[in-house]
Amino acid sequence: MIQDYQTNKVYLAKGLSYYMPLSMLIVENLKCHGIDFAWLPRTENDNYIWARDYMPIQLEKNLFLQYQYNPDYLKRYRGWIPPYKAICKDLGLNCITTDIVMDGGNVIQCGNKVIMTDKIFKENPRYSHEALVDTLENLFFAELVIIPWDRYEMYGHADGMVRWIGGDRVLLNNYSDFDPALHKRLMEALSPHFQVEELVYNCPRPSKFSWAFLNYLQVKDCIFVPWMPISEAHEAMSRMTELFPDKKVRHIGPFEDIVHMGGALHCVSWNILADPAPKTKEEA
Repeated sequence: MIQDYQTNKVYLAKGLSYYMPLSMLIVENLKCHGIDFAWLPRTENDNYIWARDYMPIQLEKNLFLQYQYNPDYLKRYRGWIPPYKAICKDLGLNCITTDIVMDGGNVIQCGNKVIMTDKIFKENPRYSHEALVDTLENLFFAELVIIPWDRYEMYGHADGMVRWIGGDRVLLNNYSDFDPALHKRLMEALSPHFQVEELVYNCPRPSKFSWAFLNYLQVKDCIFVPWMPISEAHEAMSRMTELFPDKKVRHIGPFEDIVHMGGALHCVSWNILADPAPKTKEEA
């Protein structure tokens, strides 16, 4: 699988342009760091602010995995699902397809492993657990690590729970501060496979939105962290800088409006490894 640090291009849904000035701050930061950027076609609807969940997983530079995006949390909100198969055709993506229902926000690439929450089993009841794991591992060409679903988060996504730092290290949200039982289960699931680092905050009342700092976007040597004006923000940025000493750690925001809708920067973006954009006359 293509890893985030290998990617060099970012797509955003056009619906995000309704959220100004945030969308332009994202674009400006990408351009400032020499990262190619484009808008996804067919996403003009103001409901289409997300990109991660329905866009395919990049397996190789010219090969993508297109899954079925049919989440239970949108059963009554079909107008929130873009025509993702047509989008992939418009972009000329070479996709293999699967009948497995999943979200891109629940796929965390970790080198030769992939982390997903166990909501994947709920979404695919026609598969036995063993058959689903085997099928996914064959599709991803990677070992699957299943973690418990945070039931306070209806989407069942992993990208606000844990992220890959590199090697055998992952970064876990500060569950020890507000859900010790889930923290224990997460450590039991992750520790056999990874060295687990954690976000820990020195504040009396941790915010319920602190997960947003983990929902960062990594492209090439840049880590773009969604900024929230909460007490944990400075500690989160300091910890990210410490954990990624060889990366450019930058914050973008404020992200309150998007975070209150259940997502952050990783959710609204889709990053891939693409051919470099042709140079302009000024750059040549």
